[in-house]
Amino acid sequence: MSENPFSLSFGIEPIQYIARYSQTNEIIDTFTSEHPSNYVYVISGIRGSGKTVMLSNLSDTFDKMNDWIVLNLTPDMDILNSIAAKLYSRKEIKKLFIDARIDLSAFGIGVSISDSDKIFDIETALEKMLIELKKKNKKVLIAIDEIVNNEYVRIFSGVFQIMLRSKLPIFLIATGLYENIYNLQNEKTLTFLYRSPKIILEALSLNSISRSYEQALNIKKDEATRMARLTKGYAFAYQALGYLYWKEIIDKKSKHAIDDILPEYDDILESYVYEKIWFELSPKEQEIIAVISNTNGEIKVSDLRAALELSSGNMSVYRDRLKKKGIIDTSKFGYISLNLPRFDEIIKVWID
Repeated sequence: MSENPFSLSFGIEPIQYIARYSQTNEIIDTFTSEHPSNYVYVISGIRGSGKTVMLSNLSDTFDKMNDWIVLNLTPDMDILNSIAAKLYSRKEIKKLFIDARIDLSAFGIGVSISDSDKIFDIETALEKMLIELKKKNKKVLIAIDEIVNNEYVRIFSGVFQIMLRSKLPIFLIATGLYENIYNLQNEKTLTFLYRSPKIILEALSLNSISRSYEQALNIKKDEATRMARLTKGYAFAYQALGYLYWKEIIDKKSKHAIDDILPEYDDILESYVYEKIWFELSPKEQEIIAVISNTNGEIKVSDLRAALELSSGNMSVYRDRLKKKGIIDTSKFGYISLNLPRFDEIIKVWID
């Protein structure tokens, strides 16, 4: 029995993966240029849009470059101490810090170095470490998945700005949900994040998904096309439907049809992502989505306003917010529809 090429695991690049080449190459080309125009990129998108996989792909790419040091960090720990500890633990550069007599023992890192200048704050320690790395033409890439507005991130972001002004070789790629990025970049002391380029992960190409299904599952084009439409280009749905088709039809050599696996498809979408997405919405946002769901996932803006008794100004605020969260599509003039596949069907069950 061959391995299922699709996966339900978040953050791990599956065998079947549709790369976002233009956006990935934009970051790589910018960071590796002789005079980078940006030192920070923020990747945003709804849960299940592929942020973590893209970050992992970028981290692996830079890690293979000789002059780059990639540090994958979590926002829930002391980021500055984590950077220093991870840098010091890299065997290929540890000697640089020892030779420069950078003593990090005060922070529980490394050993005490005799005749070294005492360092009393982690910011100074990191500055000295980055100066040594710069002398060797080394660059440090900080990768933070699902960044949030907490004390560790605020302190790191403030120090990061200082390091950029000092022309130190440090870069940042962070992923996050729209609301978390919004809360962080609107901190008065962290306006550099507001100016940083944002890459919004939107729907994958249906043609790309169809070709992937056709090749990986060895099915006819019309069946692959139907499956692609059932995903609406949503990255997690692409993996989930492919995973189920392989598991239930190919592995078991059954005569199931696509319609037979839709209930399990709904269960996976609901339990893995939709419940979290739903409960992160405000009560009014939930009400808006519920009304759209009752019209089979698409409604005139005027009808939605009337149903909710919302003013034009309030409607615009909620529409903009839900669009940035990746939940609704406003590309059809005068209409709002749901971006997520079968979200309306699942919500109908919840609210009935």
